[in-house]
Order: sequence, then structure tokens, then C-alpha cells
Amino acid sequence: MDKIIIEGGVPLEGEVTISGAKNAALPVLSACLLTGGWHTLDNIPNVKDVRTIEEILSNLGVVLEENGQTLKVNSDNLNSYSAPYKLVKTMRASILVLGPLLSRLGKARISLPGGCAIGARPIDLHLKGLSSMGVDINLEHGDVVASTDKLRGANIFFDISTVTGTENLMMAAVKAEGKTTLHNAAEEPEVVDLARMLSQMGARIQGAGTDTITIIGVKELYPVRYAIIPDRIEAGTFLTAAAITKGKVNIKGCNVDHMEAVIEKLLDSGMEIEKRGEGLVAIGHDKIKGVDTKTMPFPGFPTDMQAQFTALMCIANGWSMIRETVFENRFMYVGELKRMGADIEINGSQALVKGKRNLSGAQVMATDLRASASLVLAGLAAKGQTEISRVYHLDRGYQDLDLKLSLLGSKIWREKY
Repeated sequence: MDKIIIEGGVPLEGEVTISGAKNAALPVLSACLLTGGWHTLDNIPNVKDVRTIEEILSNLGVVLEENGQTLKVNSDNLNSYSAPYKLVKTMRASILVLGPLLSRLGKARISLPGGCAIGARPIDLHLKGLSSMGVDINLEHGDVVASTDKLRGANIFFDISTVTGTENLMMAAVKAEGKTTLHNAAEEPEVVDLARMLSQMGARIQGAGTDTITIIGVKELYPVRYAIIPDRIEAGTFLTAAAITKGKVNIKGCNVDHMEAVIEKLLDSGMEIEKRGEGLVAIGHDKIKGVDTKTMPFPGFPTDMQAQFTALMCIANGWSMIRETVFENRFMYVGELKRMGADIEINGSQALVKGKRNLSGAQVMATDLRASASLVLAGLAAKGQTEISRVYHLDRGYQDLDLKLSLLGSKIWREKY
């Protein structure tokens, strides 16, 4: 396994280009199951989660041809409807193949998925919605076994906002008989990206990006060429890296409209952020202000940026309160930040952070994907050397984060252990 080592205290300076969004690529790849022919997908990020969904698709009979950041996908010879545990155990988003398989084959057997230990994230909302569309669902030996003679449109009400649930049911509905309406649908940019791709394939979708999405089923879909949106979480991580190192970074190829909540909080903390062309220039300053924040579904502050922002607050002036409202176990990384000298008190879903002038390098262990990024950010700011183990979590969602930071001047490298 790899570990990342950082010699902290170096201000970042230079230019970085943001990769395609992992959380947009996964549903878009799953949507290729809906129809045969060659899809061409551009701006595909080279991250572990994308490799995992590719392996799942390949196991189903899908042909994949990769050329750099472009991936060609053909499901003409779809010959299986099963995604076994050995393939889905590392990634909860693997459940996204359920809706497309039911649409295309009328049956699916998906092992209950795994992934980061940041909360329960149950799939009951997916299953409840599919059941209302005429799907017979059973749980057998840890697998979801689903079948239907015909998918039918339905009125579906989500008890809570669910991104993958919205995406799964949207894909199931595009060829269902009649109209499907998703109420309290997720509004995230990744949902809108999937809807845009499905629409180009011939689907009839209205309301993506709002809390009510309407889908009119069509008889046929067609393969398309489609480019994945930039990763707003990677862009937010680099913004925070500029702030925590008091550096200056030109962040290219990001969508500013997807990042307003993060930008607002970072501006409140005292950094400068200037929109420039298709990107941002981020300038960190010596005095970082303590800022309270609360995670919310989009367009609120994203839960996937909570850990990174908390790392910044560890060296801010004064106190800050971080409230997590999306996942119940998202503060698992706090003990590792405390090893670096952070002063954080956890009270249920809230973290009270007392900023300090400096953090100190230490040996720490990543607990999940975004926790990994927070420890990297803390290491960039800390005095001395930080060693981060279990960085395979980081590789699930960031393409070459350590290399990109190195090109910005940080003293960061990998070693085997």
C-alpha cells in the first residue's frame, strides 16, 4: 500500500486544471446500459471509483475502449444482469446500475454495496421508488433481486434528498410507460449532468436542477458523445489548499456556478477569489478568520467539502462551528487532526473548532475519501513532516492529487509501506 508524505509550510503557487467529476461520471457510465451502440464519453477522470464501475460494466458484457480521458462504451452484448459483492463492496454508487438494468433487461441482481464508512446511506428510497414503478423486489443472501414485466410511470416522493436515488429512478423512468414524477428530487449538478446526457439520448426530462423532475417515457434511446462536467469538489479542495498554505493558485476548468456556497465561505474566511475566464484565481492570506458552516444538499455547502473546510478552520483565528446534516459519521477524521494538534470538540452532529496558529506534522490514517483530502490539506499547512496512510481512499475520487500539488510547489511524495 501507499502512504503520502508531506513536508509542510510551503505556499502553493501556479496553475492546476480540474479533472472530470467522479460523481458525474459514475451515473453517466451506468446510463450507457440503457441502449446499445457506441457511446463516447469525454473528460472521464482516472480514479479508482471509475475503474470500479468500468469493471462492473465489463462483467455485464459491456465493451470499453479507453484513450486518455476519452472512453468508448458499447453495451450491445449485454449478457448478464448481476453485479456480485466482490465488485460492488468498495463503492456504494455501484447501485446505479440497478435502474438501467431493469429498464433494459427487466431484471437485476445487485449485491448490497459498500463504500466509505461515513453513514448508513440506505438504498430503501431507491427500492421503494422502483416498487411503485412495478418492480418486484426481494433481498436474498445480501443481494437485491429485482424483476419487472414492464416499468410504469409513478409519482415518487423521496423522504429525504438522495442523489443516487434520484439518478437511479430517473434512469429507470426514461423508457417506462407513461409519466414519472420525482418529488423532493436532488438538485445537485451531477443530477443535472445525467439528465442532460439522457436528454441527448432521446429521453424526455423536465425539471432537473429543481426539486421536482418529470420524465415522460420513450420507446427508444440512442448512443451519444458526451463530456463530463468538472469536479466541483476537487476545485473546492484546491481553493482550500490555496487558503491553508497562504498561496496563490490559478484553478482552470471549473464551473463557478457549481461552487457558490464554497466560495462564499472561503471569502468569509478572508481569502481572495477572482473569477478569470473558465476558472478562478485563489489567494490565501496570513490571517484566516473562523467561520461557521452547515452542510446541506445543493445549492448549500456540500458535505463532501466539510472535512477540507474543517482542516482550514483548525488554523483560523477564533472559533468556528461546523454542523453536519447529511451523513451521521462524517467526523471520523477529527481524531487524526487532533494528532496534528488541532483543537476540536465533537458534540453529536457538530464540531467546535478553536483555531491555532500552527499544526504539527504527525503520522495519521485516512478513514474515508474526503477525510484523506482534509489530512493532506492539514499536512500542507503543518510544521514538519506528515505521513498519511491508507491513501487508497484518496485515489477513489481524486485524480493525481499529490502530483498536482507537487506541481504547485508542495513537498509531497508517495512511498510504499
